[in-house]
Amino acid sequence: MNKYLLKPQMWWLLSAFVLLSCSSHSQQNSFVKDSYKKYEYNIPMRDGTKLYTAVYVPKDASASNKYPILMKRTCYNSAPYGAGKFPSINRLGPSKFMVNDKYIFVHQDVRGRWMSEGTFDNMRPQLTGKDKKDPKKFDESTDTYDTIDWLVKNVQFNNGKVGQWGISYPGFYTAVGTLANHPALKASSPQAPVSDFYFEDFHHRGAFTLAYFPIIPVFAYQKTSNTTKSWYNDKFPRTDEQDGYDFYLKAGALKNLNKYYGDDNFFWKQFKEHPNFDEFWQKRSLLPHLKDVKHAVMTVGGWYDAQNLYGPLNIYKNIEKRSPNAYNTIVMGPWTHGAWSRVKKEEIINDIYFGDYVSEFYQSNIEFNFFGKFLKDRKGINLPEAYMFDSGTKKWNKFDKWPSPKATKVKMYLQADGKLSTNANDNAGNEFTEYVSDPANPVPYIEDHRMEVIPSDRYMTDDQRFAGRRPDVLVFQTEALTEDMTLGGEIMVKLKVSTTGTDADFVVKLIDVYPNDEKAHPKLAKHIKMGGYQQMVRSDIIRGRFRESYSKPKPFKANKVTEVSFPLQDVMHTFKKGHKIMIQVQSTWFPLFDRNPQKYVPNIFEADDKDFIKATHRVYHSKKDQSYVEVQVLKK
Repeated sequence: MNKYLLKPQMWWLLSAFVLLSCSSHSQQNSFVKDSYKKYEYNIPMRDGTKLYTAVYVPKDASASNKYPILMKRTCYNSAPYGAGKFPSINRLGPSKFMVNDKYIFVHQDVRGRWMSEGTFDNMRPQLTGKDKKDPKKFDESTDTYDTIDWLVKNVQFNNGKVGQWGISYPGFYTAVGTLANHPALKASSPQAPVSDFYFEDFHHRGAFTLAYFPIIPVFAYQKTSNTTKSWYNDKFPRTDEQDGYDFYLKAGALKNLNKYYGDDNFFWKQFKEHPNFDEFWQKRSLLPHLKDVKHAVMTVGGWYDAQNLYGPLNIYKNIEKRSPNAYNTIVMGPWTHGAWSRVKKEEIINDIYFGDYVSEFYQSNIEFNFFGKFLKDRKGINLPEAYMFDSGTKKWNKFDKWPSPKATKVKMYLQADGKLSTNANDNAGNEFTEYVSDPANPVPYIEDHRMEVIPSDRYMTDDQRFAGRRPDVLVFQTEALTEDMTLGGEIMVKLKVSTTGTDADFVVKLIDVYPNDEKAHPKLAKHIKMGGYQQMVRSDIIRGRFRESYSKPKPFKANKVTEVSFPLQDVMHTFKKGHKIMIQVQSTWFPLFDRNPQKYVPNIFEADDKDFIKATHRVYHSKKDQSYVEVQVLKK
């Protein structure tokens, strides 16, 4: 019997996009049912489309005891449906602390999903120009406005203040909802928000996130009627293969995956038709629209979010840039996708222990206070602009601005014989280091080859020794540090490269190398050994054809030295005394991302198997052609 890449009855349990849970404890359910009344509405939008909305009102609400509204808009579902059915305490609001504190909680299915009318559009473009003034034209921000307007006028005993929150795709709806600028909207918290499908989730700087292939049906089919049941379960691809690396390698070129999806899969079709950052993707990017935000925003993300690290960092930065008068804050913690919403005693990712009750601290001291300050007018709450967790020291840090203006930019030069130095004058010896990249033998992104339904979060902190042993991975590292070195902010990569082919990908990893005598934390499993561990700190990929423009790809000229520059996302990490800093460079990262044929073809989604060739890539480190990674160093 065939096995699903993604078991349909469990897709929303497994997917890092969907943070809902079927299970609930009867005690938690009874608390919600005992404390809240539930109402279901179909709220009309300006074009007449009605959106299903569940409203949970505290039973003690009255004319003399009013509550603020806290809303989540989602494409996943607003279950449980039915006036007599209640979610668990952990699903009703952002946290049990918020539910106990009592708000009027609102869950809404967005346009075209589940019990709401209309047509679904991934990352629906924002209205621009004269369309913004057309009373019948709509986007996600107008749907947010219309919903808020209806709620404050029709839900009894609200105090006239509205907040919104959401994680992952609902985080996008929260972020785009900031543009509604309804006078009642006072606080928004986009959490792990999607901001641009070309630079996160399904693409990273032009490379297609192949590991997402099994999850595409969730976002790729229109429902035919309002429903409480998923309508895409029979659309998931099937295979007997248990080894994900082998499955995708045997599949070959991307075009060979077409057999798994029909023409009615509009999302897969969009990927194939728009391989470049063209108008289709540009108008779906939220970031340029984050202007004139007037209320308080707290964006939340995880340093080890394999899906949406780009979103929270860049939403914060763009609001800071484009809406300078907004109360704009950011929180980044030691979490995978949405993990801050789940309380657990020990915060452990893969082999790295980050502390106890980190998520509970966030929920009870940061999130609780943010909404309390702006929706309940609680006094004496002072929130920093940036609450950043140092993933090296395992401690929270507060900043008045991010990145800190006190940070100093330092270039770390790639050098001959695998050296990494802050001194450019150390460049001596061979002018380049080269490696052969073979698409038929790509570098795995994790040692574990099991079939995954989405990218494994493990790779974000994984021990990179398995990669460094390969001849197609270049390794550069410093001597052991004589004092702690704290990095805080964006990382910029500048490579001088050449290739015997006409296209190439480049993956750059920043790694913390532990001393050989490092002891494992006592809360880790006994078999884990940390001596010599090479912990990933930050990494990313660029498709080389987009080195000058993401909308106008350009082939390489064979054997010509060419600059390839791109940023890695921000870090807050202290490399401790005795540790080493390592940079790895490679050209495949499989099957996290699709393989580059290394022979330029106009559209890699249409490449043939015969187009994939071996190529020799050189990374230069001479005085004339310097390659480096620029970091931002924070002095204590």
